[in-house]
Amino acid sequence: MNMKKQIKLLFTTFFLLLTSYSYCQTVYEPITHDDIYKFLNRMAQKCVIEYNDQIKPLTRIYIAEKLMEISKYGIRGKIVTEVEREELDFYLKDYSWERSAISVQHSEQPINNQMTTNDSLSAEHYTLFNYDPNGRWRLFSYSSDLFKINLSPILGYQKGSNDGSSQSHRWNGAYFYGYFSDNIGFSFDFRDNSENGDKIDRTKNFTPATGVIVSRSSPSKIEYSEVHTTLSKNWAWGEITVGKDFLQWGYAQSGQLVLSQKAPSFPFIRLDIRPTNWLSFNYIHGWLNSDVIDSNETYASKRLGQDRTLFRKKYLASHTLTITPTNGLDISLGESIIYSDRFEISYLMPLMFFRLADHYLSKNNNNAGDNSQFFLGVSSRNFIKNTHLYGTLFIDEIVTGSIFDPDKQRNQLGFTLGGSIVDLPVDNLTLTAEYTRILPFAYSHFIPTQTYESSSYGLGHWIGYNADLIYGAVNYRFIRGLQATVWGEYVRKGGQGVIEQQYTLPSQPFLFGLRTNHTYFGADVKYELIHELFARAKFLYHKISSEQTNGTFLNNSTTEFNFAVYYGL
Repeated sequence: MNMKKQIKLLFTTFFLLLTSYSYCQTVYEPITHDDIYKFLNRMAQKCVIEYNDQIKPLTRIYIAEKLMEISKYGIRGKIVTEVEREELDFYLKDYSWERSAISVQHSEQPINNQMTTNDSLSAEHYTLFNYDPNGRWRLFSYSSDLFKINLSPILGYQKGSNDGSSQSHRWNGAYFYGYFSDNIGFSFDFRDNSENGDKIDRTKNFTPATGVIVSRSSPSKIEYSEVHTTLSKNWAWGEITVGKDFLQWGYAQSGQLVLSQKAPSFPFIRLDIRPTNWLSFNYIHGWLNSDVIDSNETYASKRLGQDRTLFRKKYLASHTLTITPTNGLDISLGESIIYSDRFEISYLMPLMFFRLADHYLSKNNNNAGDNSQFFLGVSSRNFIKNTHLYGTLFIDEIVTGSIFDPDKQRNQLGFTLGGSIVDLPVDNLTLTAEYTRILPFAYSHFIPTQTYESSSYGLGHWIGYNADLIYGAVNYRFIRGLQATVWGEYVRKGGQGVIEQQYTLPSQPFLFGLRTNHTYFGADVKYELIHELFARAKFLYHKISSEQTNGTFLNNSTTEFNFAVYYGL
């Protein structure tokens, strides 16, 4: 039996075994809907709920469960502020299907008016250009016992200036999600983008903005498209998903070390298992873009000089175990591996020790091996009142026997330490501070198909290796939907070096090479008028200090301002 037939048989058997298990449906809430994630994080900081968001996106059913817990315990205990009470009412309207499914599953009656769902949702019902029975405006919504779907438009326009040069950004598309029966969920998000202006950042490499794959460009215009989709099946203690979307591992507002939204989304298989309330397991297998042409597979087409081009295959496998030893404390330990050129069944095994599988496959030949990583995440909520403390350690390579010997060590790792506090000194205020340091040559590899990248963008933190970052932010929510954030950031970035330095002892010191310092000050005001309809204004000041060979620094600065109105997440 060939490899393709084996994989097909494996997944067919897996789905058949799970057919008899049904629970509430699974659709993942996009990471771009960050307001609901931040709301739940604040509630967890205030000890209203227990909340595990180490790996995102989360399912809408999980979010609905947490909203119901807040409605039940937070309101009664008067833990939430008046703004948070209004935010809760606002979000409950958006998760009516999921709340109804939970109530049916547990045979629960609504506990107050905020949780009441319209009885007609259990029968056939549709909404077109109107408010649904729960007061949530919909372009189109259909619901029956067998099939449910919500459709939303995506429309947006942004106008602004970059250092005196006019810029604009237009995007449009559609987003829909829904459910089949009791345990199949699906989602689809497509948007087409066009940016115009003389100073468009076409690379977006040294910014936290997601990188783009440009489909058409000119000196003052670029066009690109994005598509995200998922299909999920769930059962009482887990779910499995095939899709193409963003995956995020770890906390931090200024960037994630393990998996971030820096690289464009990629296709994946995702498995989540939760056998108890103190233990969860996540497995991901992703198909990455190597951007490395396979010359052996290139062949001539019928057009002269237009050869058929194929790229080398590149994959990611990752698994994470999260333990909650006590309320408010989550400890996550994970491993990942970047491998290329051929699909390996060993990395399709969720419980495999990838590092040892690599030793087996490569026969300890480094030139034949793959690129593995380990990571650790710790999250502590409300051990200090209203406070969230978190940290992430990313290990690309470490030599434990010589960790303190600079002449022998090759320690290529990074870490983030951060914390936030809510409602102190005043209600609805959030203060955040973070520090990130990434040592030289973390994420890098001498085999170009095994760097920690996809589509030539880093999978991890946007500052890359040989850099550190200090970040601070103040966020205040005036009323439901209206918030302002003022933030600052200071980044030190050393030289890139050459690949031979990565494998030569002694290792290069932190911030070796000519240094570039980046100072950022920003302000962001956002208002969500109704569900998914936003008005937003942003200001950014960016100062760059570049070290010269004589030790002096050359300074340059830019100022950006833009205003946007958009519908859709």
